[in-house]
Amino acid sequence: MSRRIFIDKQSPKAYHALVQTSEAVRATAADAGLERTVVELLNLRVSQLNGCASCLDVHTRAALRAGEDTRRLGVLAAWRDTELFSPLERAALALAEATTVLSDAGAQEAAYADALEVLTEDQISAVIWVAVTINAFNRVSILSKHPVH
Repeated sequence: MSRRIFIDKQSPKAYHALVQTSEAVRATAADAGLERTVVELLNLRVSQLNGCASCLDVHTRAALRAGEDTRRLGVLAAWRDTELFSPLERAALALAEATTVLSDAGAQEAAYADALEVLTEDQISAVIWVAVTINAFNRVSILSKHPVH
């Protein structure tokens, strides 16, 4: 394995700006009425899609602290195949996935149309910002090869 630079440590001002963005996004989500458990489900699902072990570790612990159920965490990768998630959570998860996997325009359109039926405009905006932000953190962690402790 090649040596990696922890870009968060190498460029702390840029990383701090990303952390500040994350804090603003978390507040935006709360203002839009999205519970912290929903935000953490989105962080986890996007991190699953991207294969970010470090972010999966961080956000699993955050979801549990927020009161998320281990059963739901265990089936999150197959959320479409269960009845454990509410219509709001399902719409948010689909939209976060569509924000992460940009190559599937049909899935994006379907997810956005479904989101418009269930989520408010503020919630749609917040979900997309949550997905955009965790995608950025995933890339920082994956490309830096942050370890899971």
